[in-house]
Amino acid sequence: MNVRPSAIILLNDSILTLRYCYGDTEVFALPGGNPDPGECLSEALVRELDEELGIVAEVQTMVFCGEVIWHEIKKETLHMVFQTEITGIPKLNPVHTTALEIVWMPIAALDTKLLYPNVGRQIIGFYEKSLHTGHIGVIDQPYVR
Repeated sequence: MNVRPSAIILLNDSILTLRYCYGDTEVFALPGGNPDPGECLSEALVRELDEELGIVAEVQTMVFCGEVIWHEIKKETLHMVFQTEITGIPKLNPVHTTALEIVWMPIAALDTKLLYPNVGRQIIGFYEKSLHTGHIGVIDQPYVR
C-alpha cells in the first residue's frame, strides 16, 4: 500500500487544488505526493509543495486519513490529509507536476467536482467544523483511465 500525504490549504472560502484531465474527465487533486525512502510524511509534503508549487509549507494537524482501493489495477493508497499553512504564491513547476493549472476551488463547490482523494464532503465538514478528524475508512474514488 502506498502512503500519500496531501494538504488542505485554505484561502478565504476556497481550497487549493491542482486540475488534471484524464481523457474527458477533470480531476482536482489536493497537492501532495509520495514520500522518498527515509522521509516522514510532513517532510514529504513540505518537499512536494516546494517542488511542485514553489511554496514554503508548515504542516499542521492531520485532519483525516482514508484508503483508496482500486481493484481495477490492484493498487491501494492510504491518504493522510493535513491542514497546511503556506508562504508564497503557488506557481506550477512543470518539471515536477503534470497538473494543468492551480484552481482555488470554493469550498461550496467541492461536492460537485471529482477530487483526488475524493474527500470533498469531508473537507466541507472540516471547514464547517462539523467533522471529527481521524480515520474515514475507504474513500469512494472512481477509477479514471
